[in-house]
Amino acid sequence: MTFDPVFLSSLTLVLTAFGGAFLAALWISLVIWTYRDIRARARDPLVHTLAALLVAVLNLPGILVYLILRPQRTLEEEYQRTLEEEALLQALEDLPLCPGCERRVKEDWQVCPNCHTKLKKTCHNCSKFMELPWNICPYCGTPAVGMRLESTSMDDALRNLKIGDDQSEVKVEL
Repeated sequence: MTFDPVFLSSLTLVLTAFGGAFLAALWISLVIWTYRDIRARARDPLVHTLAALLVAVLNLPGILVYLILRPQRTLEEEYQRTLEEEALLQALEDLPLCPGCERRVKEDWQVCPNCHTKLKKTCHNCSKFMELPWNICPYCGTPAVGMRLESTSMDDALRNLKIGDDQSEVKVEL
């Protein structure tokens, strides 16, 4: 089997052309990738141009320099991180404060564990917690103990008044 020098030179020429085309395509794709990547990481158009030129001029060393210098997070990741921080701060701000010591307390606490200030009162009918200023239980509609009923007249209130130690009812005639 003999080697034809014309065939070898044309094979070398074709392989060189494919290698050159591959390197050119790699170089162009690295420039395009760099430009897209920096657009997702920075807002400044000058930075976009400089990053693409760095890779265009220096090729593989340029892409290494770009990977070292590029911002760590994308703009979208920074935005999501900011939203998460704001949500955490909002959740902290939504926690109620004790009126006595100004420390954060939970919604279902009846007494502040730090200063022992009463935070809630219990409904005598359904035993659910009510805010201190509430005059009526929002869960069962029962008025708080000691509160005057709007629809009850003074005569009706006095008729059902319990007097004495044995809790016997005394009807008051008016």
